[in-house]
Amino acid sequence: MSERVVVRKTYKLFIGGAFPRSESGRSYVVSSSKGEFLANASKASRKDAREAVAAARKAFPGWSAATAYNRGQILYRVAEVLEGRRSQFVAELVDADGVGVRRAGELVDAAVDRLVWYAGWSDKIGAIRGSANPVAGPYFNLSSTEPTGVVAVVAPEADPLLGLVSVIAPVIVTGNTCVVVASERAPLPSITLAEVLATSDLPGGVVNILTGSAAEIAPWLAGHMDVNAIDLTGAELELAVSCEQDASENLKRVLRPASGKTDWITDPGTGRMTAFLETKTVWHPIGI
Repeated sequence: MSERVVVRKTYKLFIGGAFPRSESGRSYVVSSSKGEFLANASKASRKDAREAVAAARKAFPGWSAATAYNRGQILYRVAEVLEGRRSQFVAELVDADGVGVRRAGELVDAAVDRLVWYAGWSDKIGAIRGSANPVAGPYFNLSSTEPTGVVAVVAPEADPLLGLVSVIAPVIVTGNTCVVVASERAPLPSITLAEVLATSDLPGGVVNILTGSAAEIAPWLAGHMDVNAIDLTGAELELAVSCEQDASENLKRVLRPASGKTDWITDPGTGRMTAFLETKTVWHPIGI
């Protein structure tokens, strides 16, 4: 029996719930930790980034208006679908990072648990961050949280699944939509995650994933006037500084990269959720 011809895959972008090719037609080779060919990945362009922002903006009114309980349900469903494809994610992490099967399994399980953890926060973060404020007068003064809007995210280069989930989940569980620049070195887990999102209950456009060069795409997202915030977790120092300067043009919220290596296994706390929440304060006369 003759040997099978190897089917060389070219993975696409994830924009607006669909999987388009890059408008530039560009792709790049994705190699394993041993230097072996794994696949081709689309290399997103400036125009792809603009289309992703437009998709995120279109999805924002419906997603931000959804109940916190509903958003939590959807994140829990994403966790279910991700766990159903556990073996594929394990294989991709083994290829990408050269870790053992056991360690890869632990990282996939941690990503599932992280989604469930954030799902549980969906209807609680507002109570933690909101408040009834004491004022000198016959008024109620109530503060409540609102999502910031469209958030650009530069995902971490290392930990291409758990790190990716850990930066996406807090953004969307609080009602924001996002455009994510995936790990350039190891994009396959992000593409498989996009397939998970597309087959769960998440509305199209809430999460948009671009593969390619962060150095090429991130500055355009940082300077885009319809992006409300940017998470620079995965950006190198020089790129982060440049993007922060570009983000100041429309007063974007900026989450700076942490100093030193981030341990994604540890308890993430609520900081990534509150980083992209606005506080609205309402005054109301007592007795009316």
